[in-house]
Amino acid sequence: MSSRTATIAASVKRPLLPPSHISSLTLPPPLIRSVLPSSQPAQYHLAAQRQSIDTARSSRPSSPRIPDSPKQHPGTPLSNHLVYRHNMSSSYTEDQIPQIILDTRKAASGIPGEQVEPRQTLPTEDMEPDQSKSIPLPLNRQSLIDDVIALYSCQPTVERVARYARACVYDDQFVYANDRYKMAGQWFGLPKLFPASENLGYEIVKNDDTLIQFKNKQRWSFHLIPKKATINALVSLVLDPATKDSEFPLILYHKDQANEKDYSHEGFGFSFKKTQADIVAKFMSSKEVNYFKGDETAEKEAPKKYGSGTAQAPLATNV
Repeated sequence: MSSRTATIAASVKRPLLPPSHISSLTLPPPLIRSVLPSSQPAQYHLAAQRQSIDTARSSRPSSPRIPDSPKQHPGTPLSNHLVYRHNMSSSYTEDQIPQIILDTRKAASGIPGEQVEPRQTLPTEDMEPDQSKSIPLPLNRQSLIDDVIALYSCQPTVERVARYARACVYDDQFVYANDRYKMAGQWFGLPKLFPASENLGYEIVKNDDTLIQFKNKQRWSFHLIPKKATINALVSLVLDPATKDSEFPLILYHKDQANEKDYSHEGFGFSFKKTQADIVAKFMSSKEVNYFKGDETAEKEAPKKYGSGTAQAPLATNV
């Protein structure tokens, strides 16, 4: 483990959010409590500080491409590498859908994300990353992780949100978004809630045929509050099988697991998660979000209900 990671304060524990503390379209109460004297901890919501550089590389005709980032040691904070990539949204016009969105719509399999949900219980809720144990990734998958980390770090771009299949699902303690349009609303809305988010390191713990998992450590800043919250979590990315080996693999299911238990998809808490995601994108005036509006018609299935956070969730052995 790097000295930087070793000196970070122990992560706040993250109990599931009680219904009495839920307030729609506001800063999640556990995150507020994590920086106030009466703190109860919170789940981190989204990860890694990175900016972007143009690297010219030819596209494969069979798959959409964007420039690759330079090679880095897996799990090293992107702030140590200062990778810069061209922000494609800077040249967009209001009536033009970026080609990367059109290309990824064609490349995706069309499988609803609900069909590929990963489930597991964890031996501990402390997902402290150990960068020295991080599994190396091939360039196409490392580039994907770089983009996800940048999204978590309040650095959304159209090309980064295009990393998701149009029928994707995003599932965490506060959000259940079941298409790419709703995902765009979440990612582009995140900087409005948090002025800054810094990645403190991550560890790739699994790289299977269609599943990448990593422990992630994120430090969040708040508006009007001088304190910061450092939060660990396990992130699971299920790749669309039609693009898993391409130069631009797409995410079909993104789960951000806050505690040892998985999500039941039942009760008032889940209703809040889904309603919040359903309406946020519609209230966003950002043209970047509206570029993805055509994805709201993606095929969907009813969320699977489990009754508890341990049902159909075997103990993870790789963390």
